[in-house]
Amino acid sequence: MLRATELLRMTAKTPTFGFVCVQNAGRSQMSAAFARRERTRRGLDDEVAVLTGGTRPADEVHTEVVEAMRELDIDLSDRVPQSVSAEQLNSCTVVATMGCSTLELDADVDTRDWALDDPHGRSIEEVRAIRDEVEQRVSDLFDEFTEQSGE
Repeated sequence: MLRATELLRMTAKTPTFGFVCVQNAGRSQMSAAFARRERTRRGLDDEVAVLTGGTRPADEVHTEVVEAMRELDIDLSDRVPQSVSAEQLNSCTVVATMGCSTLELDADVDTRDWALDDPHGRSIEEVRAIRDEVEQRVSDLFDEFTEQSGE
């Protein structure tokens, strides 16, 4: 049986996980950070791409999100919310929306709405709970992906 990394090298298109919300200042930033960490942990740095963006990006990542992620030694203080285009999202293998938008893509893209609470303006305890749910969903996504890849 092929390992996931071997199978990925054999495919023409780099699998891309997209994480999208309106402001790209909370849930999608956490998702992308966890995906980058998970990608490294699984030895898939050169085999999986991570994309994040928003439909109406904020000026900065929410302070409470930066604080909650810092507790796990993930620094989002230098991240700047970015816009994301339909073209970019259409190039993804899977796109996870955070529950704040009705995203419809005109391509064969696996789109999932994670329906996560917005952390903006919440207490640190509430943001931690959202953060932990995001972390689990990202891990589950990688588990699903590697199972499909035959690892």
